[in-house]
Amino acid sequence: MESRRQTQVSEVIAHMAGDFLARESAVKALITVTHADVSPSFKEVKIFFSVLPQTMEAQALKFAKRSRTDFRAYIKNHSRLHPIPVVDFLLDIGEKNRQRVDELTRN
Repeated sequence: MESRRQTQVSEVIAHMAGDFLARESAVKALITVTHADVSPSFKEVKIFFSVLPQTMEAQALKFAKRSRTDFRAYIKNHSRLHPIPVVDFLLDIGEKNRQRVDELTRN
């Protein structure tokens, strides 16, 4: 169970990640941050995102992983969070599965 503070920090970081990826990405795809999971110690965060078209997922993931250090600097410069968490970006497989279920139930 996440604490209220964990939930707030997760939401702030997810919003910042969305802004950062939209601004910095050279990938010709729509990258949407779906959520962020902050560890109870606030020292680590996993940021989940989806990509359209799906054929660009690998390229978008490579970009996001390469940008982890830059995103930490972005958090430091645009927030008062302390400590600045170690960041990891992951594709949101749950969102992909949800979209597939929606697709199957429509047919």
